[in-house]
Amino acid sequence: MGKYNKEDILRMAEEEDVEFIRLQFTDIFGMLKNVAITHSQLEKALDNRCMFDGSSIEGFVRDDETDMYLYPDLDTFEIFPWRPQQGKVARLICDVHRPGGAPFEGDPRYVLKKVLKSAKDMGYDCCVGPECEFFLFHLNDEGLPTTITHERAGYFDVGPLDLAENVRRDIVLNLEEMGFGVEASHHEIAPAQHEIDFHYAQGLAAADNIMTFKMAVKTIAKRHGLHATFMPKPKEGVNGSGMHINMSLFDERGKNVFEDPKDNAGYGLSKLAYQFIAGILNHIDGMTLLANPLVNSYKRLIPGYDAPIYKGWASSSSQSCVLRIPTSRGDSTRIELRSPDSAMNPYLTLAAILAAGLDGIACHAQIPDPVTGKLYRTASGQKDGKDLQPIPRTLGEAIEAYKADPLIRRVLGDHIYGKYLKAKQEEWQQFRAQVTDWEIGQYLYKY
Repeated sequence: MGKYNKEDILRMAEEEDVEFIRLQFTDIFGMLKNVAITHSQLEKALDNRCMFDGSSIEGFVRDDETDMYLYPDLDTFEIFPWRPQQGKVARLICDVHRPGGAPFEGDPRYVLKKVLKSAKDMGYDCCVGPECEFFLFHLNDEGLPTTITHERAGYFDVGPLDLAENVRRDIVLNLEEMGFGVEASHHEIAPAQHEIDFHYAQGLAAADNIMTFKMAVKTIAKRHGLHATFMPKPKEGVNGSGMHINMSLFDERGKNVFEDPKDNAGYGLSKLAYQFIAGILNHIDGMTLLANPLVNSYKRLIPGYDAPIYKGWASSSSQSCVLRIPTSRGDSTRIELRSPDSAMNPYLTLAAILAAGLDGIACHAQIPDPVTGKLYRTASGQKDGKDLQPIPRTLGEAIEAYKADPLIRRVLGDHIYGKYLKAKQEEWQQFRAQVTDWEIGQYLYKY
């Protein structure tokens, strides 16, 4: 059972003086959209009768298929604590449906729901804990974002070095008022870079939480006169922002199926966990276009900046491997995928990660040996004479890997698969046509 029904929401909206409700949904590129309604239209929305023009949303439908309906997920009803306390503003996250009532195949939330059902049919519930990084920069005199910051704080620094300590505090308090369980917040390695980690949640709620988190961070930062960006690499010469994904599976009894204290290999992992890891590694290239969706994403995935660059897994500490196993065991046993960045669409990326892991279980995939010892960060990926394969290094390489993996197409469905591919191919071609300042500086005088 859900935590709310229609009557609950009507009552809460009345008692809390909610005047506006945002009906939110996400496009295929991870951009949050909404239709705002007044309190008088709430009952209509709860009856799934609110319509919007789907042809106006990038990646949705053609001009002759415009009508789409929003079906609110009642359990996502939340009041925005940063909005006025009289005439409050609330939100409902919605699924997108066609006029006849069928789920819209281009809705990213629907894609994740399908994969979560596949997991459920196999006897598993998926839990996800994201580690969300972002930058806070100054605005210019016109109120537009810059990449300027006055602070020079580093990893785990505190005030007065950490100039945004109060901004993070404000973000955390607002998130907790919305029901988030925030586990930690701190300054990250680069100046003006921050991380907030929240408690794990079941798969769909975790993706919803990521979208809510990004909206809250941007909104509250602006109230402090700052711009929050989830761009993966806004400044060269410093670390970029990732969104590490911690994932575990639980059986119907609530037991973490990744744990096995009797593991002969000594890592405390079950056979299922090894198969799940192997599945992810088998499909990591194909899902990279989802996990790292921008030209800019690949400026983060380079040696020397604590970002993963190799296909491989390590037991705990390796920062260059795409996947590692945190030391916690028991119910906290999990795998950590380190390649995704904050620009990803969480619904599509989580769907791909989970589907790849489940494929590994279904196929009894064999896990490669873990990476041990010192990892030499060279362009060839050599480690002690053994070649390590890199994950895709450009958007162009990621596009080719995406096209070569049939699992990704099955997960996304033809509609999203094709529209996403076309958009990313256009983005890559536009970037390739650019003449950059670096090229002018390098070549104009010489040649």
